[in-house]
Amino acid sequence: MNVLQVNSSARVFENDQGSHSTRLANELSARLLADHPGATLTVRDLARQPHPVLDESALGALFTPADARSPEQAARVALDDALIAEIQAADVVVLGVPMYNFGVTAQLKNWIDAIARARVTFQYTEKGPVGLLTGKTVYAVLSRGGVHRDTPTDSQVPYLRAVLGFLGMTDVHFVYAEGLAMGPAAEAQALASARAEIAALLSRSEEEATA
Repeated sequence: MNVLQVNSSARVFENDQGSHSTRLANELSARLLADHPGATLTVRDLARQPHPVLDESALGALFTPADARSPEQAARVALDDALIAEIQAADVVVLGVPMYNFGVTAQLKNWIDAIARARVTFQYTEKGPVGLLTGKTVYAVLSRGGVHRDTPTDSQVPYLRAVLGFLGMTDVHFVYAEGLAMGPAAEAQALASARAEIAALLSRSEEEATA
């Protein structure tokens, strides 16, 4: 089993300090590796390795035939190719997803823009779009300063379900760490609740796999 972990916080997690979403994503990935001897882990940390935005020059490179690209264009497309190769090789995807201003981070949006490529990770047919990144399980660890679960202020879950599903990833599970900015007691409770959700999700997955 190949596990791909994508940390999308703008903050690094180091010496047990920093991003809560990365902390919890690390713990979820560690549990997966412990439960599946021989599994491999690839970590794409977008705080340490920010991915460039999809701008006019990037679009120009993507729409230029490969054999006609300048060295600069080829290098830009190669950055996206590397992310696409990682997601194609993954059996399980672990996303660390903090909430910034009611949405996903710019870091995560840049990653999504990089992996969403027509005729590679999705394609349009006469019956509509078809996602090509199928057969994967996704765990999205959501960290929020406030409480947004199942309310109109949670734009992250609908967006992630839509875009991941568009790419073929429909087996998506969400873990919530909410109220992290509401004081030390609320923070501790949020982390404990998220860890309990992780344990329950992975235990259920193991039971289903052996049923």
